[in-house]
Amino acid sequence: MKPYRIFTVNPGSTSTKIALFDGDEERFSVSIDHDAEKLAQYPSISDQMPYRMETIRAALAARGITLSGVDACVGRGGGLLPLAGGTYRVDALLLDHAIRGANGISHPAQLGVQLARAFAAELGCPAFTVNPPDVDEYEPVARITGIRGVYRQSHLHSLNLKETAIRHSKRMGVRYEDCRYIVCHIGGGISVSAHCCGRMIDGNDIAKGEGPMAPTRCGSVPTADIIELCRTGDPDELRLLCTKTGGLVDHLGTSDAREVRRRIESGDQRAKLVWEAMLYQIVKYIGAMAAVLHGRVDAILLGGGLVHSEELVQYITDCCGFLAPVYAYPGEFEMEAMAQGAIRVLSGAEEARTYTGQAPLPPL
Repeated sequence: MKPYRIFTVNPGSTSTKIALFDGDEERFSVSIDHDAEKLAQYPSISDQMPYRMETIRAALAARGITLSGVDACVGRGGGLLPLAGGTYRVDALLLDHAIRGANGISHPAQLGVQLARAFAAELGCPAFTVNPPDVDEYEPVARITGIRGVYRQSHLHSLNLKETAIRHSKRMGVRYEDCRYIVCHIGGGISVSAHCCGRMIDGNDIAKGEGPMAPTRCGSVPTADIIELCRTGDPDELRLLCTKTGGLVDHLGTSDAREVRRRIESGDQRAKLVWEAMLYQIVKYIGAMAAVLHGRVDAILLGGGLVHSEELVQYITDCCGFLAPVYAYPGEFEMEAMAQGAIRVLSGAEEARTYTGQAPLPPL
């Protein structure tokens, strides 16, 4: 039987990545850059849909790529209400929630589902989304905060976290559903998550400022200080600190880890302290996830662009190796993860899920 042919779409803030797979083999991929001024003309993320569609068609045509014979189209998810992990068919409800951003978080990933559905409709094949950022498999006890009516939700790099865990399980000859992992995505944002028997049961909410400081995110900050900043500062600017202008950007004016490392090597003590503080916070959250798993951890898995740093991997290994073996999977596997999710469904290895739009009820 010929390998399944899968087209994947992953929109970012100023680019759109596309790729074409024949089974496990990537036949073609490109990152299409978009004019930031052009994107700024659109009132909402979803209003960018025709423009992004046009640029994808142009990129395919320029390279002589045809999508004939594609078995499924997969788009990065976004804008959805909390849901369990897995591969979801893009139906009318899921598409509607992605278009309007039902979860209240505006992110370019919302366009992934819309683009995949549009191409799938033309090609006569199904459209899917795989482990979108809205995956929420927390236990009720993990949702409670110290303020009644304020509950924790999961906003993490779910796609890459789950794919890293699945890849490692395959490498070890075990099933993801039988393992207990701490999985980290360490890139422009940083996710630290606890995985128990195929479910991501806890982690840090990167959309709302939880967790370690990251290249572009402030991470957890003392609440009283945040209240004071809100009283004296611009709320919109403070909101950006959570996801775009915090962390290394706020301290050092750059999110480029290579630039930070160059400064450190040239003797910049401020850069050294801030970099070490970020690593310190990562290992502190890894320790917290170990406690969530009752200390029974099969492996600590590191993914994301910053994992290319041997110094970073060694630091985490030195600090956390006593908990479990540490394995590095540098880079991101988002395009491959989307393709593999569709293949698991098409091959019958996994059943496609149906999006209900019903968020988990908060605990009483």
